[in-house]
Formats: sequence, structure tokens, C-alpha cells
Amino acid sequence: MKAKLIFISLIAMLLFSCGKKQEAIKTETDCNSTYFDYSNSDDQITGGIKMIPITTPKGTFNVWTKRMGNNPKMKVLLLHGGPGGTHEFFENFDGYLPNEEIEYIYYDQLDSYYSDKPNDSTLWTTEHFVEEVEQVRKALNLDKDNFYLLGQSWGGILAMEYALKYQDNLKGLIISNMMASIPEYEKYAEVLGAQLPPEVYKEIKELEANEDFTNPRYAELVQNYYYTEHILRKPLNEWPEFINRAFSHLNPNIYIYMQGYSEFGVTGNATLKGWDVSDRLKEIKTPTLMIGGKYDTMDPKYMEWMSTQVQNGRSLTVNSGHVSQYDDPETYFSGLIKFIKDVNNGSF
Repeated sequence: MKAKLIFISLIAMLLFSCGKKQEAIKTETDCNSTYFDYSNSDDQITGGIKMIPITTPKGTFNVWTKRMGNNPKMKVLLLHGGPGGTHEFFENFDGYLPNEEIEYIYYDQLDSYYSDKPNDSTLWTTEHFVEEVEQVRKALNLDKDNFYLLGQSWGGILAMEYALKYQDNLKGLIISNMMASIPEYEKYAEVLGAQLPPEVYKEIKELEANEDFTNPRYAELVQNYYYTEHILRKPLNEWPEFINRAFSHLNPNIYIYMQGYSEFGVTGNATLKGWDVSDRLKEIKTPTLMIGGKYDTMDPKYMEWMSTQVQNGRSLTVNSGHVSQYDDPETYFSGLIKFIKDVNNGSF
């Protein structure tokens, strides 16, 4: 009889907790949530994956997307860095956004990881990728009532360019870890380089001057001294599996074509050389969050300044390097979630 009473009490407690909002962790979910209900959706059978056809002057190619969750008012399309990176850089979003019932969409850009790889350099332009994002938007039924665009690093360049052409389609814009000017980024890279041990920086510059970028010594110096200070602030052997996996899947062809070989600026005739939209930020009226890292390869003060140049901006500086979502996830995600919800409820 006593065991039966205990069992009944436990059932009652579970029913009570299931009906309450979980205010202690400030979530909006409850046991009746349809956030992960994919029934009757056209991507149910694929678990949220859609291969989206992209029309280009060189033919039609498919890009990979994967929807996580379901929210008709808050949908975040994630633009990875690189160029030539992958959606994997965002995988720890799984630990934060579902609890807030914010839908987000992984996406590999053309020539990246799961997407088609035509390997045609005439398609490796900001103009192409802007139109690619627009075609993805249409295929996913994203619009001004639900569409948040988040771009990190190169993805931030792409997000700014998209907003400058198609901002009327956006509900919110997030620029993570990317300055609005390559020349200003290059100036700041030299500031950070000079903070390295003098003998290390001297050897790096000598290797760069000789264009000896494939020398294993170059990678060794940059990774051990620069990456661990300004990309992800942990010893290399402590970097998370998903970040290492993302780097292993990066497409070097598109990266070198657009960015070049150096980690201290855009080298040679790489196509992003001289890119600068700093004077055009004032054209962006979409609610915008600029996220910078205190130790980032991108100048955090410049990132703060960017938030004052758009018409409706907010700044967030986290205690991180370039991979802010992993270096300081508590600050990064709390700020990101607050921005998304503030825009959604009209309090931004």
C-alpha cells in the first residue's frame, strides 16, 4: 500500500511539473510543445533536410539545408564562414536554441561539404552567394515576419551584402565576428601579429614574404601561437571535435581563391581583396546585432562601432576569440537569444 501511495505521488508530481512553464531557466517550452513536431511537413521524411536547387549561369546545382525545430515567427538561417567552411561550425547551437524554441537552419553553401561542388571559380563571388541565399530563402518560405539571418566570419560578409540588397525580406540581422572592411581587418591583424613573440612573428612574416604557405612550419606557428589566442582560446588538443571536423571539411580551393593563404590579411589577387561596405552600413534599417570577441581576429571596438552605423543596431562583445559561440557560449547565446526575442516581441 505504501509503495502504491509513493507511485501515485510521483505521477502527480510529474503531471504538475509537465503543465508548468519552466520559469527557472527562462524557457518558453512546455510539455505540449510542437517545436520538434515535423508531422505533415514536406521535410518530415528526411528529418528536416532539404536539397535546394540553385539556378546559376553555369547550370542548376543543389545546396544542402537542415531545419532544426519549428517556429513560425523565429527562423534563423546560418551562414558559415570560410569561404568554403561548413555548417558544422554551428553545431553547438543545438545546446542552446531548442530550449528557447527558436528554429534554425543549417546550410552548406555551394561548393561546401554536403552541397554540390561544381568547382567553378566564376561562381565564387559575393554576387553569386547573395543570389544563392535569396533562392534558399524563397525555397524555405522565409520572409520579413520570421527571417533572421546570422552570418559568421565570411558568412558575415555575405549577410551584410545580402542585407544591402534584400533587407526588406529580413526580420533581423546578426553579424558575428566580421568587420565591414577587409582593409581595416588587415590593419588589425598586424596589431595582433605584433603581440606574438617577436621571433615567432618574424618567422611567420619571412615565410609569408617567400610565399612559403605550404611549409608545415607556417601552419605549426600560426596554429600554436595565433589560433590558440585569437581563433579558439584553448590548446589545440582541447579543441572540440565538431570544430576540428569542420576545419577538416573546409574546401581549400574556394578559400584560397577568395581569401588567400595568409591569416593576417587577404593575399595576392584573392577576390575579397579591398572589400569594404563600411560607408554603406547606414543603409541597413533591419534590426541588427553585431557580435565581436574581446580576443577575436576582428577588432571588437570596430564591431561596436558598426552597431552605431546601422539604423537600428545593438552590440555584443563576448570573452572569446573568433569562434565566439564555443569560447564564451553563455554570453554569446544569451545575447543572441535576447536579440531574437526582443525583435520578435517588438521591444528591440
